[in-house]
Amino acid sequence: MKTQRKQTQNTRQKLYRQIITVLLIIQTMLIGINAENRLDQGDSTIEILLWIVKESISLVKQASSLQEKQKKSLLPQHRRSEDK
Repeated sequence: MKTQRKQTQNTRQKLYRQIITVLLIIQTMLIGINAENRLDQGDSTIEILLWIVKESISLVKQASSLQEKQKKSLLPQHRRSEDK
């Protein structure tokens, strides 16, 4: 019974990771599309590069935060209660 529950949980976590990965990829693509639109509107290349770096840092922070949450959810129950 416990192994089946664990397998279901692992499958669910894997699905969540895949969904989050796809969403982060889409967000990255949208950053690129937005940058291209800004170039077409005549914005400065340097200004756009700075904007891309800022957006990318934000994206990396989001991914890192999600990874930390995932690691915490994988810790044994008694360990998680100590972290709170």
